[in-house]
Amino acid sequence: MPQVNDLAVAPLRDYALRRSSLDALEAMEIVTPTAIQVQTIPLLLEGRDVIGQAYTGSGKTLAFGLPLVEQMDEGERFVQALVLCPTRELAQQVGGVLEQLVAGTRIRCVVVFGGRAIGPQQDAIRAGAQIVVGTPGRVLDLMGRRSMKLDRVKFLVLDEADKMLDQGFGPDVERILASTPKERQTALFSATTPGWVLNVSKKFLHSPEIIQTKAEDGGPDIDHVVYETFGGGKFEVLRRLLDEEIEGSTLVFGRTKRGVNRLYTKLSKLGYKVGELQGDLNQQQRDRVLTRFRERKTPVLVATNVAARGLDVLHIERVINYDVPESHDLFTHRVGRTGRMGRQGLAITLLGAEDLAKFHEIERGLGRKLPRLTADGKIVQPPVPLRRNGRRMGGLGRRVRR
Repeated sequence: MPQVNDLAVAPLRDYALRRSSLDALEAMEIVTPTAIQVQTIPLLLEGRDVIGQAYTGSGKTLAFGLPLVEQMDEGERFVQALVLCPTRELAQQVGGVLEQLVAGTRIRCVVVFGGRAIGPQQDAIRAGAQIVVGTPGRVLDLMGRRSMKLDRVKFLVLDEADKMLDQGFGPDVERILASTPKERQTALFSATTPGWVLNVSKKFLHSPEIIQTKAEDGGPDIDHVVYETFGGGKFEVLRRLLDEEIEGSTLVFGRTKRGVNRLYTKLSKLGYKVGELQGDLNQQQRDRVLTRFRERKTPVLVATNVAARGLDVLHIERVINYDVPESHDLFTHRVGRTGRMGRQGLAITLLGAEDLAKFHEIERGLGRKLPRLTADGKIVQPPVPLRRNGRRMGGLGRRVRR
């Protein structure tokens, strides 16, 4: 399959899109398509099923959103498209993009997820919303209440499919898909696509085109730095980093809800303007925290992995892994919160002695050893490409900030 560098990249206005979509793209100041959009939009407009794998922040939502909107019949008042997302935050982000695309039309989009009253969501569906974006649990709830029928869905999207099709979501997704027509068009998108996802997708898609973009196809511009804190002192390093003056915002990842709350409390008491995002907050609290972060009223957000997917905030200048994530895939999703849509980002990982074995696995997944510094900033290890089968492997970042 040709890479994006081999393709003539036409502006999005040259695609066969409805006038309202072109107006929306102009309002969003989006002209040139990204690699994943170049390779998937024409296929989806032709009615093909697609499995699209691309880095986070690469424009996947528009890659499926534009063709989805083209399929909608404004005159018909029933659910014609369904987008399934693993988290509330991602559902809200996707819904926000689709709302911009259908502005000025009679197409209606509703976002459904738990933690909010189900009544208004039922009302929006009964009023004739053509597009539903939601989490599997709330979608099943609406189906069980007979508030939503999916028997005329013609376009279905599984967003962040690696998460969607894991052991936790798989059964729910299969129940939902069984309620949709077999002849529907299906798109499966994710930043990572493990082999088992491709196997499971065979049950859901019809002869799909598999699109995999690479970092050299316009991948994220993310610098990586690892601080060794083998003798403790993670919090002191974090404070020093937060005291640096930067233009953008900072997202700090912790491992557990309790740990994130402790970190948030300590930073707040020291006078830092910081927000907290973790699973014990109710939806109203989450929305308030995210609104303040998006509006730059809170320059620092401390979060669990609930923010690793679906948090699309372009002014996040750096991600700090205060706690090392459990896997390479999760590392990819975390650091993908920065360097979005062609912007430069910085990913910092604070490495304790207890994290070494786990971090070695992450580096193997990345295909490179990341540059390491001591807690006081002295170089311990420059970036080193790993070798597999005698071949040098690349990584997520292209430059190292020293």
